[in-house]
Amino acid sequence: MEIAPSEIEQTATLVLKESSRIGELDLGANKFVSLVSSDGDDEDQLEQECDHSVDLMTPYGKRLLRERPVRPSFKATEWQVQSTSRGLGDPLAEAKNRRALGDIGNIASLPGGVEAGKVNRPLTRNFRVQLLENANKKQINVAKKPEAVQKKARAAVVKPHEVIVISPDTNEVAKAKQDQRHASKKKVTYTSVLNARSKAAASNKALDIDSADKDNDLAAVEYVEDMYAFYKEVENESKPQMYMQTQTEINVKMRSILVDWLVDVHVKFDLSPETLYLTISIIDRFLSLTSIPRRELQLVGVSALLIASKYEEIWPPQVNDLVYVTDNSYQSKQILVMEKTILGSLEWYLTVPTQYVFLARFIKAAVTDPEMESMVHFLAELGLMHYDALKFCPSMLAASAVYTARCCLNKTPAWTDTLRFHTGYSEHELTDCSKLLAFIHSRVGESKLRAVFKKYSKAERCAVALVLPAKSVLSSTPAP
Repeated sequence: MEIAPSEIEQTATLVLKESSRIGELDLGANKFVSLVSSDGDDEDQLEQECDHSVDLMTPYGKRLLRERPVRPSFKATEWQVQSTSRGLGDPLAEAKNRRALGDIGNIASLPGGVEAGKVNRPLTRNFRVQLLENANKKQINVAKKPEAVQKKARAAVVKPHEVIVISPDTNEVAKAKQDQRHASKKKVTYTSVLNARSKAAASNKALDIDSADKDNDLAAVEYVEDMYAFYKEVENESKPQMYMQTQTEINVKMRSILVDWLVDVHVKFDLSPETLYLTISIIDRFLSLTSIPRRELQLVGVSALLIASKYEEIWPPQVNDLVYVTDNSYQSKQILVMEKTILGSLEWYLTVPTQYVFLARFIKAAVTDPEMESMVHFLAELGLMHYDALKFCPSMLAASAVYTARCCLNKTPAWTDTLRFHTGYSEHELTDCSKLLAFIHSRVGESKLRAVFKKYSKAERCAVALVLPAKSVLSSTPAP
């Protein structure tokens, strides 16, 4: 028989009205509610309080309590629901009670390995956690056992010993290989490099020019000889060709005017010497590949100066500054477009051994003073202005500038064993190039292009432009 909610409310009202012990009923009801909502640790107390609460009710209230479903007892050996009638059983009420928990599948929520019929104590929350921990520990132990067995099996396996028969010939080969290993393990130290170089220089009666830089890491003493040997191998790859026969609108005189103007601009912006030599190299390489009109020759020069400045300088000049030195003959956009054109023609290949690279090494080998160094640079820059100097490679031009400068300043001997060792040229091989430089020097006072002359006429550069040309070189016989 189903009980409507309205009947339950009426019954509760009647129970409260008919009870003569209202205070005790409230107390019993409150205890009943609090015990039902507990965790199940006080089952005995729950039963006692339920009995007391039933005694306080009227017969109609007792009947209502019997017909409502109650929480199962946790002291049973099986999951089932017991009636709370306690002698007042009603077959109709028992038939309408809830099904046992085991019938609705709740037994599957028990931990693995625990059977419902074997529970010896109330299944409280703490006990449930303990059962889960024990089940997990058993699974871990079972999983670890095969690994331990495998480790013991691996340890029990003994690798067979390999027997190698060595013949007398094999012993000799093995010893030779061992000696080679010991020789290769010997480190090539800085001292050993200097000693070997000193011995080589002594055998050629040449001075060791790098001994003073043994503590200078930037001098790269261990690699400097190999570096310059490489420079000499590749210098002809980037050497510009004689190109005037392919140019229809420019000539040798125009090129000299352009270089003279660039020397003046170089001094005005106070740029490094590397920038000047790289600028002239870029111009000649580009003109040997591309024919240009006369009106763009200065544009090529100023664009090449911009490229070289970006490559060598920390603070290169701005494009607007270059526009200003051209007296606004070109716009900024034109310079940038020509810069891109030049780089495209050269395939962005700018790392080339210019004449200045060899000058730095050869001046060091000549053991020069400030006057001698300025004289070498003066003759080298005079050579930059003349187109005929392009037929000589950069290393020969640098060596010839050193030789001609020593002749101008009456240094004896004019060509030493140290210079011959480090430059790779004999005095006889430098005759043609040196004679060209001496001839250019002899005509510098008559030329209208005086940027280089003014630059080296100042006292800060020892006024080497005022020194007379080397007559011994001018009167020498050209090499056959």
